[in-house]
Amino acid sequence: MKKLLFIIAIIVTASTVNAQEFKKMDKSPMDRAYYPDGAPHRAFKKTEAEKTALEPQIRVTYSRPAKKGRVVFGELLKFGEAWRVGANESTEILFNNDVTFGGKNIKAGRYTIIVIPTATEWTLKLNTVLDGWGNYGYDASKDVASVTVPVTKSDKVIENLSIALYEASKNTVHLKIGWDTTIAEFPITTK
Repeated sequence: MKKLLFIIAIIVTASTVNAQEFKKMDKSPMDRAYYPDGAPHRAFKKTEAEKTALEPQIRVTYSRPAKKGRVVFGELLKFGEAWRVGANESTEILFNNDVTFGGKNIKAGRYTIIVIPTATEWTLKLNTVLDGWGNYGYDASKDVASVTVPVTKSDKVIENLSIALYEASKNTVHLKIGWDTTIAEFPITTK
């Protein structure tokens, strides 16, 4: 009986060890963009004023798929269809303070970003459905604001989807999204 219990214990232990293996590296690694840009490094600043100036106001968490020789817009991503802006989990934006987006007052908090691209413009929607995968949980009735902007062309190919946040003018931060040769910038008014 002791032998049988010992063998069962070994089998149970072996199966739980295998269940705890790490997943392989994702093909579209997760990344973050911050406003202000140096927010993650504020602890290295010498003065409290420098640290305070770098307190994060906006953070975008997204996965960075690669172009890999594909035609991204119009083929891989169909024009007129909702796109999660990246790969894997839905892209999320966190506002640490209230902002204005698309003429609407947006409360501080987490939102997902959905883009509907066309050849000449993109419409970005803020949505309240969180922690989804791709567009599978996208519910347009949960959109809280949207902005449509013209796209511009990059003279260089942007191999991996990239997102940046920067101050375009006083109290206006641009959410800049680029991939392949397409770039779109969405204004966010800070308070």
